[in-house]
Amino acid sequence: MALVEITPSEYDVEIDIVYATDRNFTGAPIYTRPACYLHADAAACLKKAAAMAKRQGVKLRILDAFRPQEAQRALWNHSPNPDFVANPDFGSPHGRGVAIDLTLIDQNGKELDMGAGFDEMHSRSYHGSELISRQAEANRLLLLGIMVSAGFEYYDHEWWHYQLPKASSRYPLFSDSALAEPMMQR
Repeated sequence: MALVEITPSEYDVEIDIVYATDRNFTGAPIYTRPACYLHADAAACLKKAAAMAKRQGVKLRILDAFRPQEAQRALWNHSPNPDFVANPDFGSPHGRGVAIDLTLIDQNGKELDMGAGFDEMHSRSYHGSELISRQAEANRLLLLGIMVSAGFEYYDHEWWHYQLPKASSRYPLFSDSALAEPMMQR
């Protein structure tokens, strides 16, 4: 299978899959199992990013990665806002295993200020927003530099979202059935 499991020990990251909790914009868990998978190509880029972050004295905290098509449909049904939620009829880079939502944490495990929360559907979340502090902008620029240098590209409206280039033309969509152990209730 093209999807590989991302573990904290192998990738030197922290994992907090928000959609397996009620701490997401729907207010309810979307996944029944908090798991983190990426396509092998994205996993290789993640290893590079984690090493760069470590050299800068920070660590990556992954909030979401592979998102089954069933989960994408649930998010869209809750909030059909194309600026922040991909229409599942067209597919999402998350559904291809080549997108990752993440932030930076310091040596004590505290999230760096990014000026807007994860999945905050507001213009404060845009890259280049002038509605955030200088420190939040510096933290976003650090994350941006790490991720782009590792081979990802960014999505303009979400400071937390990175994906491999040309995702829709290079990678197939996966459903929850692609996993040996499901993330969604079947």
